[in-house]
Amino acid sequence: MSVRVRRVYDDPEPADGLRVLVDRLWPRGVSKDAAHVDEWLKGLTPSAELRRWYHAGGGSFEEFAARYEDELAAPGAGELLEGLRESVREGPVTLLTSAKDPGRSHAAVLVRLLEEA
Repeated sequence: MSVRVRRVYDDPEPADGLRVLVDRLWPRGVSKDAAHVDEWLKGLTPSAELRRWYHAGGGSFEEFAARYEDELAAPGAGELLEGLRESVREGPVTLLTSAKDPGRSHAAVLVRLLEEA
C-alpha cells in the first residue's frame, strides 16, 4: 500500500498514482488542468463546524483527529473512505490538500486511517 499527502500547489510527479483532492473547496489560484486531480472527494472533509473549531485554536490536533474520525464513521463518509481504501489497495494514491501544514491536517488523519486498513 502506498498513500501519501502532497500540497495541491506542488507539481504532479509520476509516482503520485491516483491524485485525490480531499478539500471541500477548490484551492485558490490552481486551475483544474494544472492540478491534475483524478478524483475530488468533498465528502471526506471535516464538517464546517469542526474546521472552524480547529482553526480558531479550539483544541489540539489530537482532539481534532478524534472528532474527525467520529465524523468519518458516518454512513456517507464511511463509504467514501472504504472506496478510497480500495483505490490504495490497487496502487499508489496521493491525497492533495491546500493546507499549509498537511502533516497536521485532516489529510494526515486520512493517511493514518488508510494505512491501518
